[in-house]
Formats: sequence, structure tokens, C-alpha cells
Amino acid sequence: MDDGGKSAYEWKNVSVFVPKNPLALLSIFKSLRHRNFAIYFAGMLFSLVGAWIQQVAMGWLVYNLTNSVFILSLSVFLGQIPALFFTPFAGVVADRFDRRKILIVTQVCMMCLSFALAFVALSGEVNINAILALCFVSGIVFSFDAPARQSLYSKLVPPSDLSNAIALNSTAINGTRFIGPAIGGALIASVGEGICFLINAFCYLAILFSLYMIKISPSRGSAGSGAMRGIAEGFAYIRDMRPIRLVITILMVFSFFGLPFAMLMPAFAKGELGGGSQTLGNLMSCVGCGALAAALYLAARKSVLGLGRVIVLSGMLFGASLVAISFVRSPACAYLICVPIGFGMVAVAASCNTMLQSLVDDSKRGRVMSVFTMSFFGVPPIGSILQGWISSFAGLPAVTACCGLVCIFAFAVFEFRRKKISSQARKIYAQKGLIMPEMARALQQSTR
Repeated sequence: MDDGGKSAYEWKNVSVFVPKNPLALLSIFKSLRHRNFAIYFAGMLFSLVGAWIQQVAMGWLVYNLTNSVFILSLSVFLGQIPALFFTPFAGVVADRFDRRKILIVTQVCMMCLSFALAFVALSGEVNINAILALCFVSGIVFSFDAPARQSLYSKLVPPSDLSNAIALNSTAINGTRFIGPAIGGALIASVGEGICFLINAFCYLAILFSLYMIKISPSRGSAGSGAMRGIAEGFAYIRDMRPIRLVITILMVFSFFGLPFAMLMPAFAKGELGGGSQTLGNLMSCVGCGALAAALYLAARKSVLGLGRVIVLSGMLFGASLVAISFVRSPACAYLICVPIGFGMVAVAASCNTMLQSLVDDSKRGRVMSVFTMSFFGVPPIGSILQGWISSFAGLPAVTACCGLVCIFAFAVFEFRRKKISSQARKIYAQKGLIMPEMARALQQSTR
């Protein structure tokens, strides 16, 4: 979409998949030179550690209470499915009200929900229905939190550093993936799940303090039309903006066919590899390694140019890895293949996020990012249920292989469509100052 030609000008000035600057890694943390983002990033790190601790404790508590894989998957489903229905409304809210204040409200709500979970777990009479209800409410709150959070980055850094800030966000998520679960596992064994929930509740104070400290101009849009009209305007904008429509479409396909593998990984670890919880933990760690590598790679990139090709290559790598792992019965081989799976997951998702943020008009940012949230978090639970049902009679390896082939085909189609509309994306980048107009014209001429 953003890099069709292969002229000497392009290859000399635009990093396509591998940064050509050997000192590129030194620029990974360049967004932290901005005071607002540095403060926000520090608070987010503490909050993410607490979130991973709670996630491990939640899964362990639910499974210990029920001994049911279905109830465990149901708790995950209830926590994510609200994103499919509530994020369009949340996008309108993010476009009409101050996004910083929205985040303060959602973070306070999440902190209260963590305190409620701690109370339920420490009361001695844990009710699984109450826990499932709290999961669902948390999903609703997250539906309003995510679009406002994604839309806030444009206020914390200038457009030239937006892609780096988004990549650093992915780095933080996947970096804390190694710390949080390890701490959570140790805490569960020593003090129990209730204390884990309590620790997470207090971790929210860090992000709340950072939101209080950052100084940005209020982001408030027009409130003239109704909510349904605002949602319709957002979807019409996506429909009419061909580059944005294409990115959203490939993300939905990827989320439906590709991302459910992470949710079905426990069944793969036990049923196909014959392993236990340690095997599952190793698989998740290897996915985390690949995800962290992808986040660091994207943070080292200097331009939004070339992200379209990153999406294509990463998506095909992910699809091929799914096909490969469907034939594997050795845990050691599965560990190796999980690294490119993790790389592909984050490289595709973060690159799509960056491209959307770079292309969208700020007045529609909240609504477009709400559709991103809906696609990335709301679609996978539906895909996992369907794939789980088909796996019951076709087998998980066959389903995994077919989904991998669908991903390869989908990203091949994306590459074909991307080249046709790349000039439109470049014009937008030039208008926003993300690339120089001279570069946009040179790239355009190279494709003729």
C-alpha cells in the first residue's frame, strides 16, 4: 500500500523489512524523549506487570474451581467478546470527549473491579458465577478503554514518532509478559490468587498518576449528532478510505483465522504434544520471544513507509508457521516454530495499528481505532469457538493447517491490492508530514 516501486531512490531511502542503518537500535526509545509519553510509558509498565499477574491468577483460579477447560475458555470469551459490540459506541465517545479523562474513568473502574475480584477470592466462598460476571464487566470497560488509549498516542508524541510510540507500547506488553506471569506464579503458590488481584488493583495507581501528570490539550470533538449517526459516520469513513478499509479487512481475516491459535494452545500442548502445564508455559514463552523481537524491530524503524510489505511478509511467515506446527509432535520443534508465530502476531497487529493511526483523520481517530479494537479483540473469540467446534471432529492439526493456508492466501491478496492503492496512502503521509512531498512524488513516479 505504501511502497510499490523498487527504484534506487526507494531502496536507498526507505527501509522495507530490515533496517539498513546499523545504529537503528539506538533509536528504539526515541519516543521517550517526549515528557508526556515518558510519564505515560512508566505508569503503563507498572500497570502491565499487574495485569499479567492478574491474568495468570484468574486462569489458575477458574480452572482450580471448575476443573473445566470449557469454563476457563468461557472466562476468556466473556472478557473479550464485549469488544465486538461496545467498541463502536466507545469510538464515538473517544472522538467527542477528552480521551485522557476517559482513560482516567476506565482505569478507576478496572481498579475497582480488581478490588472486587480480590474480595471475592479472599472471602473464602468463591462463586464462579460472580467471577464470570466480573470478567464480562471488565470486557465492557476495556471496550471503552482501548479506543481512547490508542487514540491518545497522537497527543503524546508528534506524528514523526507515532510509529515508534506504538511499537514501544507493543514492546512493553510483550516485555512484561516475561515478568508478570513469573511473579504471578510465585505469588499464587505463596499467598494465593486473592493477593494477586489486590496487587493488580494497586498497580492501577501508577497509570492513574501518570495520566494525572501528563499535560496535553483536551481532545474534544463535535457532539452535534447522535451516537448511532456517529457510528455510521465512522463506518462510512472507513468504507470510503480505501487504504484504511484494506488494512481493517486484512486484520479481521487475520484475527478470525490466525489469532485463535493462541487461545487453543492449551489443547495443542496437551492433546498433540502430550505435555503439561510446563509445555504450555514454554510454548507461550517462545511466542513471547518472537513477539518481543517484532516489537523491537518495529520500534527501530524510522518511517511508516514499508509497513505494508512488513504486514505481508509477517502475515505469510505466520501462516506458514501455523501450517508447519500442525505437523509437529515434538515439543522442541514446536518451541522453535512458536517464535515466528509470535513475531508474526505482533508485527501484523502493530503495523496495522501504525498504518491506521498514520492514515486516519484525527476527528475520526477514536471511531477507526474502535474498529481496530473490535477486529483485534472481538473477532478472535468467535474464531476460537468455531475452530474449537470443528476440531472436535476434524482434529486440531487439520484446522490449524487450513487456517495457516487461509492466512497465506489472504496476505497474498492484500499484497496485490496494496500495490494498487499505494499512491493514495503516500499522498496522505505527505499531507501529514510523515514523509516529504518530494519523496512521495519520487515513489509515485517509480511505479509508473
